[in-house]
Amino acid sequence: MSEHADEKTPVGGAPAGPVPSPRTATLGPPPPSVSTGRRPDGGDITEEMEEAYWSVHDGAAAQATVREILGGLPRITRRIGLLAWRADPRATLAVVVGQLASAAMTAFGLLASVAVLQELFAQGPTPDRVRAALPQILLVVACLALRALMEAGVAMAQARVTPRIRTELEKELFRLTAHVRLEAVEDADWHDEVFRAHDRGLFYARELVGQVVSLASATLGLAGTVGVLGLLHPALLPLMLLSVLPVGVAAVRSARARFHSFKRWNALQRRVRVFTWLLLDQDAAAEVRSDTVQTALLDEHDRLITRIAEEDTRLRAQAAWLNLAGRGVGGLGTGITYGALAAMLVAGWLPLAAGAGAVLAVQAGQAALTRLVEVAHLVYEHAMWVSDLEAVLERCRGLQLRGGEVLAPERVRTIRLEDVSFTYRGKTEPALSGVSMTLRAGETVAFVGSNGGGKTTASKLLAGLHEPQSGTIRWDGVDVRAMDAKSLQRQVAFVLQEPVRFPFSALANVTASTGSLTDADPERALAAARASGADQVIARLPEQWGTLLSKRFRGGQDLSGGQWAKIAVARGLYNNAPLLLLDEPTASMDPPSEHAVYEAVLRGRLREDQITVLISHRLASVVGCDRIYVFDAGRIVEEGSHEELMAHDGLYAHMFTLQAAGYQASSPAGVEGAGR
Repeated sequence: MSEHADEKTPVGGAPAGPVPSPRTATLGPPPPSVSTGRRPDGGDITEEMEEAYWSVHDGAAAQATVREILGGLPRITRRIGLLAWRADPRATLAVVVGQLASAAMTAFGLLASVAVLQELFAQGPTPDRVRAALPQILLVVACLALRALMEAGVAMAQARVTPRIRTELEKELFRLTAHVRLEAVEDADWHDEVFRAHDRGLFYARELVGQVVSLASATLGLAGTVGVLGLLHPALLPLMLLSVLPVGVAAVRSARARFHSFKRWNALQRRVRVFTWLLLDQDAAAEVRSDTVQTALLDEHDRLITRIAEEDTRLRAQAAWLNLAGRGVGGLGTGITYGALAAMLVAGWLPLAAGAGAVLAVQAGQAALTRLVEVAHLVYEHAMWVSDLEAVLERCRGLQLRGGEVLAPERVRTIRLEDVSFTYRGKTEPALSGVSMTLRAGETVAFVGSNGGGKTTASKLLAGLHEPQSGTIRWDGVDVRAMDAKSLQRQVAFVLQEPVRFPFSALANVTASTGSLTDADPERALAAARASGADQVIARLPEQWGTLLSKRFRGGQDLSGGQWAKIAVARGLYNNAPLLLLDEPTASMDPPSEHAVYEAVLRGRLREDQITVLISHRLASVVGCDRIYVFDAGRIVEEGSHEELMAHDGLYAHMFTLQAAGYQASSPAGVEGAGR
């Protein structure tokens, strides 16, 4: 045997890498401090928390200026209007018309109320004045009734359009995200954006409809009040501002304080949930109890919830003072306004009835403005989440799987990789570099090598989940980049080490590989289950094929890791695709089950022309493969049959010998001597 494995030439002609040597010792860290680093009680316990993806816009309205909020409202209203129009044009039109009519009825009712006061404050006997005011009273009643009808119509139309907006957006979001390319799904930033869009964007897209309607109602009500005051006397308009602006300022301050409070409250709650999760989590329960760490977790939990209670008290007290200050300033402005009204009445500039009407208008304007400020803050902030949702939808449209008129064939003779390279996003080292191989129908091929060597990446490229960044992959001479990506993925069965545990029936878990949860080929399903060993698992289930494999359902059953692995292999075999990829499928199986699966894959295949690729760290399982490719650092460093690679005495032989040595019986030192 040669001393230098890196000087060898592999069977396939690729340069061999050095045989891995034992890791050398590295310098360890210095001794730790006597404290674990818990923040002292006087510190800000929210500063250490990272910004959660679902809270990035919380409190944004508290940071924006009044001009920014007011400037953004027309754009937001237009966007929500377009979403509503796409969802249900008729209901949207009904909302707009009903809202305008309701505002008109409010203004007419206010004018009619002034006319009633004019009749009541006129000269003459009281019965005559009441009779004279009766038509105006009926008009007020009619306006109020019509406004109620209009508001009911708006509510009914809104009830139609609001769920449809959410439904249409949710359908589009999942349709697009379900078919984005795999590199997008493997991107953590994309994950955050999509979950934020789902958790917050969809929710606020629904909520914003009602908020925009309330915003329009408050705006139109305020405009109607201003119009009525202008008709009564132009000098009342400055008085309106004097009365309403202090109320508006107080409402802005109060709204911003609530938003700041909500932002901080979220951070505090996220901090305490860390300990809540540890105390309640099922997976952590055994270790928490064996280490008797409950007391320490409870102490930290108690400390945090005490701080949260103190913070809550502080914020509530601050809100009470702001509310008091706002009412005080607003009351002062209202007092000045009423004093000015009284002066106008005494001076004869304004009839008594008009003065009483002005009081009603001022009160209505204050209420409308307070509502306008509160809703405007909500609309401004919540619209950011909807903008996120729209940005995610647009990004997903650009990440869809490649379409094409050329469909992947249902039978393939050869799959050829030529000088294929691939680097994951954010990585500098390539996962694959210059990989070439030929896979032939009816062959069983193994990918082996060290972790991170490129085995799984190569299998993902073969499955059409990634595209090579350089080089080509050809099915019977046709470049896969010319094929429809979905059709290519349909012709590949991929079984992973950690398969999806679908919460469906046992039969649906097998047939899911063909894209159906309802239709099954009974004979093919049974053959796949027998080949994988899943038939014995299914036979012991209460309802066998019909048993639900999830504890979330009544009567549902859960399986062990090895049993799930057998179901997953059956799912891959049921697919009956021309290319079968098995990535460590038996890692959680017991030795007899593992042997049975490999016997099925290597010698009892359901389809004779199938290309089978087996990825495994257990080299004993690949001995019977037709060809073995040895990966290291993104390259194929050796290839050949087991016998050829062992005779070559390279990296594969070294790894195989190391594993085989672990199964050989040996006598511990000193055992024989002790027995003498």
